[in-house]
Amino acid sequence: MAVLPRIMLAPNGARLTKADHPALPVTIPEIVAAARAGRAAGADGLHAHVRDAEGRHVLDAGLYAELLAELDRAAPGFPVQVTTEAVGRYTPAEQRALVERLRPASVSIAFREISAEPDPRLTRRFFAFCAEAGCHVQHILYDLTDVAGLAAAVADGTVSEADLAVLIVLGRYTAGQRSAPEDLEAPVQRLRDLLPEADWAICAFGPRETECLVAASRKGGKMRIGFENNLLQADGTPAPDNAARVAELVAALEAAGQGTDAPV
Repeated sequence: MAVLPRIMLAPNGARLTKADHPALPVTIPEIVAAARAGRAAGADGLHAHVRDAEGRHVLDAGLYAELLAELDRAAPGFPVQVTTEAVGRYTPAEQRALVERLRPASVSIAFREISAEPDPRLTRRFFAFCAEAGCHVQHILYDLTDVAGLAAAVADGTVSEADLAVLIVLGRYTAGQRSAPEDLEAPVQRLRDLLPEADWAICAFGPRETECLVAASRKGGKMRIGFENNLLQADGTPAPDNAARVAELVAALEAAGQGTDAPV
């Protein structure tokens, strides 16, 4: 998956549970069902977190292998991206180990987390491994410092500029985890200044998720949507499921002249 999907479904994330929403997919069959429904609604790919028997986010290569096999059977040809999200629990070494064992086609990696490794040689070797293994990395960036840090890593050869992909996260560290379309301006401009060839997408926390994603599309960006970041429709009512979030985004893009035929 050297090119990011235009609309990537993120159906569960690492922290929410069914107490937050009964339709949050936690088990592998539930994640597969959410992926199929999201695909039917217009999603082009899946960003996947797996959970253990207690519903906790885990970096478990065996569970990911099971999920990938089930998705390959139930949703053939649907791109799937796994995550190395640390959630304050996993070290850079454990994040690297997941990728090295699983060798997924695509993975998201928070740049600030993986670069916390004290030995920069290990980080450089890891990204070289990803390139050699054909594992496409999407670098997660939370702020302008992360953008500059990734640009520096590209400049010094730690990260290859080939097939460079990023996700700009809006609202993760704001009060109430809320984002607005104007929050796009600074990080997108910094990315264009420092890494103009990067393939980029955004995700947006909070009830203005759809609005933020449409604004990103107008700027040429791609979009990640789903319960990982927001459980509400644009009118403030709870979304019935992840497919409803995708359907609302697709309709909003069409209304804004940013439908599937729009340039990205």
